[in-house]
Amino acid sequence: MNIKINWDALGIATSVACAIHCALLPVLISSLPILGINIIHNLVFEWGMIGLAFIVGSYSLFHGYIKHHRSAVPVLIFSIGFIFLVLKQFAPKFELLFLSIAVLLIISAHFYNYRLCHQSKCSSLHHQH
Repeated sequence: MNIKINWDALGIATSVACAIHCALLPVLISSLPILGINIIHNLVFEWGMIGLAFIVGSYSLFHGYIKHHRSAVPVLIFSIGFIFLVLKQFAPKFELLFLSIAVLLIISAHFYNYRLCHQSKCSSLHHQH
C-alpha cells in the first residue's frame, strides 16, 4: 500500500495546532496546573512544537522547491514566519503578536507552496520522496 502524504496540509495543521495551543489553551484549560498537568508554557512542549513545525515545514517546502517549482518565495515566507515563532519564546510581552505573525506567514508559505506544486502539474505532487 502506497501512502501519500500532503506535507503542506500537515504543515498547516501543525501551525494551527501550535496557534491553538498558544492562544486558546490557556483560556480553556486554566485548571490543569491544579491537577499537576502543565502543557501551558511548558518549555519542552513549546520547543517540541517549534521543532515539529520546522521539520515538517522544511521538508515540505524544500521538497516542493526541488521537485516541483524552483521558487524560493515559499521558503522565504516560511523562514520569516519561523523567526517570529522562535522570537515569541524570548519576548513574552509580544508572544501573541509574534505567534499571530508566525502562524499567518507559515500557513501562507504552505498554501503558496501547495499552489506552486499544483501548478507544476506534476503527477507525484503528494508522494513522499
